[in-house]
Parts: sequence; structure tokens; C-alpha cells
Amino acid sequence: MAAASLEAVLFDFDYTLADSSAGVVDCIQFAFERMGLPQSPADRICSTIGLSVEETLVDLAGEGRRCRTDEFRRLFKERADQVMAVNTSVFDTAAPTLAWLQGQGIRTGIVSTKFRYRIEFILAREGLLERVDVIVGGEDVACEKPDPAGLSAAVEQLGIAPIDALYVGDSLTDAETARRAEIRFAAVLTGTTKAEAFADQATEALLLTLDELPGLVERM
Repeated sequence: MAAASLEAVLFDFDYTLADSSAGVVDCIQFAFERMGLPQSPADRICSTIGLSVEETLVDLAGEGRRCRTDEFRRLFKERADQVMAVNTSVFDTAAPTLAWLQGQGIRTGIVSTKFRYRIEFILAREGLLERVDVIVGGEDVACEKPDPAGLSAAVEQLGIAPIDALYVGDSLTDAETARRAEIRFAAVLTGTTKAEAFADQATEALLLTLDELPGLVERM
């Protein structure tokens, strides 16, 4: 496929462009304490990053807690408004990668379950907001990933066809979201998902870090 046909690169946020694991751990432990649920260790919580709010609760607390998703979501958001931004650090590879894509005339976007206003705040703090053309967050769609609504909304806002976009993410949820949206997918191994987990996924490449993305784009 010719390089000119790649018109946009869309990114997941957590573990793809940034590390917000400390904030996520804090928020989940806060919510579980208020809900009277047993605490999960930090590494166990980190393994759920990328899941929907509902599936995170079920994964950590069991199927019987699914009915308490609304309560969990409310408490998570309450704490996240206090601690998430300050506990999120953007990867050093994000700024040069976004700048390179912009220099090549390739548009960029973020599609995440994290709220858009939080992503915008973090990017603005880092001087990166102008590097991103579109952001679709959790408040912008009715269904969370792996539902393709977020990716579909992003390509629609950019005015491009799904086939002309690439989605970069760190999790199997991201891979499944791209498949459902009929968008090409590249996995970046900066999260908790190991390379072998992507063996059965249709991926353009496995990237150790975002530093390797320009090379992939040049080959596409």
C-alpha cells in the first residue's frame, strides 16, 4: 500500500502515548475502599488498563459485582478528577513521533476510554495539544472499546475512509477495536501486554516503542 494512502495515525492514550498507571491504581483502590471491596495489588490493576470500566470491575472483583458498575464509575471519576492528571506522564517518544507525523502531512488523533477533557489538559500541559487533530474520549461515545464507535467517530471527523487510517495501541482491546472498525492496527509494547499475545491479531507491526513508528509509516 502506497505511503500516500495513509492519511492519519490514531493512537490509544494509556500505555501508548502516556503512563497514567499510578493514577489508575489510586482511583481503583479509592473506589474499591468506598465500595467495601477487597483491594487489588497495583500490578493486578495495571493489567486491566485498556478494559472498559465495567470489564475492569468484573475482572478485579468478579462477575457478581457487574451490577455495581455505575457506582464504580462514579467513584472512579470522583477520584480521577483529583489525581489523574498529576499522576500521568507522557512518554518521551510521544512528542517527536507526533511532530514527525505532522511534518509528513499525516494527521493524528487519539481514541481512548479516558475522558477527552483529561487528555486535552495533559497534552496542553506538555505543549502537545496542537500536534493532535482530533480526540475522541470516553464521554464522546455511548459504548466503550472494543466497540468501534470511537474510531469510527475519529475517521469521520477527519473526513477520511477507515482504510486510510492506522490505529496504534498497546492492548488486545485496541486490536479488537481496530478490527471492528476495519482500520489497520499496529501494536506498541509499552504496556502490560506481551508480544506473543498479539500472535493471533492482524497487525501491521509490533513496535517496541513509538520510536519505531516512523519506519513503519515509511514502509506502508
